Amino acid sequence: MESQTERAAGMTSAITGTTRGIARAAVRAELAQVAFDLFRREGFDKVTLDELASAAGVSRSTFLRYFRTKEDAVLGAFDAQGEKLAAALRERPAAEDDWTALRRAMDSVLDPYRKDPEHSLALTALVRETSSLCARRLEKQDGWRTALARSLAERSGSSGPGTLAQTVRAAAALDCLNVALDHWTASDGRADLDALLDEAFAVLAA
Repeated sequence: MESQTERAAGMTSAITGTTRGIARAAVRAELAQVAFDLFRREGFDKVTLDELASAAGVSRSTFLRYFRTKEDAVLGAFDAQGEKLAAALRERPAAEDDWTALRRAMDSVLDPYRKDPEHSLALTALVRETSSLCARRLEKQDGWRTALARSLAERSGSSGPGTLAQTVRAAAALDCLNVALDHWTASDGRADLDALLDEAFAVLAA
């Protein structure tokens, strides 16, 4: 049976791990903001990793412990967004069809755009204007597609990677998101992003 000392040690270890995780996330967010500001001022392709590290007041090796590439410094948050989207899809009511569930789950991705449209617009524009960022975004979203197809499978009672139809729906939903974001960015943020996404989904539902 576990003693009080062992339980206390376990709790201390868990708290320490949580604290370290929070601290790492805070440093990562700060480095990402420094990188983003520098990219906006100087242009993504003109800024080197050494310049990013210098602007952040850290060594190059320290910067690379948080971000392997310049692209990841901009798109690092996309990984968490993909996980959040897949979780939101799994939590949709069982009575919803796949397409409706995908659209409603997308609301979790739109939250940052609603809360801070100015920053989101600048970020989306930077990605749209930089070929390497566009490619990296699509690479990350390929992982989202896999996770979404698996979530659709789970909703249907399967533990597999998803059927062909579910995978196609997941890919189409992500295309709708990207098209809606492109139109929103082109409007300089004046268009209603939710309405654009609704319209994109409706086109494929027709």
